[in-house]
Amino acid sequence: MTATAEESVPEGDSATKAPSWQGRRSDPTRFILLRHGQTPLSMERRYSGRGNPDLTDEGRRQARAAAARVVREEGIAAIVTSPLRRARSTAEEVAVLTGIDVVEHPGLIENDFGDWEGLTFTEASQRDPDLHRAWLSDITVPAPGGESFAQVAERISRTKAELLQRYPVQTVVLVSHVTPIKTLLQDALGVGPELLFRLHLDLASVSIAEYFDDGGSVVRLVNDAAHWRV
Repeated sequence: MTATAEESVPEGDSATKAPSWQGRRSDPTRFILLRHGQTPLSMERRYSGRGNPDLTDEGRRQARAAAARVVREEGIAAIVTSPLRRARSTAEEVAVLTGIDVVEHPGLIENDFGDWEGLTFTEASQRDPDLHRAWLSDITVPAPGGESFAQVAERISRTKAELLQRYPVQTVVLVSHVTPIKTLLQDALGVGPELLFRLHLDLASVSIAEYFDDGGSVVRLVNDAAHWRV
């Protein structure tokens, strides 16, 4: 006896689902990208890379509001954070609401600004005018004693591959910093490095990128900070 099409496809099988606007039927791995809240350095708009300040009181308020926004997303399976205190403290606010343990991953750490750590844009440009100018237009140029954006991209590529393998078809909160989050969004969009210099990310903002098993990706949300701007 020949099975009908209905009988031959189990209920809930991907073949029965209407395709997405990109023509995909499979479910993606979903990264909810959360930037940490305010720190003393971010208040003064100073380069803050491998230094390790914690959140201010305002930063903790932002983190709590961001956590409440994040948990509106369904099916969160894991929370992975940069090991730096500002990110870890933000991740812990999500953990309080979800009951999920926080996992640290060094690949999500911020760019190393080297000798510019703690300086403002103006101070860094006055200290090293030619180098600073080149750094702003060439992703292969590192800060003095630091890391280039190209090196960050290589690190993030490895980290993304590892996390996709570890959490396939799951929703994962990644708590990180400006440069890693921008780099992940650049990768998911398949655009050039200009995005790093032109995209603004607010403190405690939420972005969402999805990755499919065929190698494709979609960005669902960028820089949602409405939850704490009240």
